[in-house]
Amino acid sequence: MLTLLRKFRRDQSGATAIEYALIVALISVVALTAYSTIGTNLTTKMNAVGDKLK
Repeated sequence: MLTLLRKFRRDQSGATAIEYALIVALISVVALTAYSTIGTNLTTKMNAVGDKLK
């Protein structure tokens, strides 16, 4: 039983998958924030152009 616990403690394969998942989640949050900001700015610019065309 003690050997099994030591082997489980040294196993790092699950940690790597979790690290990659956290990196992907962080990149997704940053991308969504950037897209939201760009979308808001683009909407403002398009409304300004539309107002000048009236």
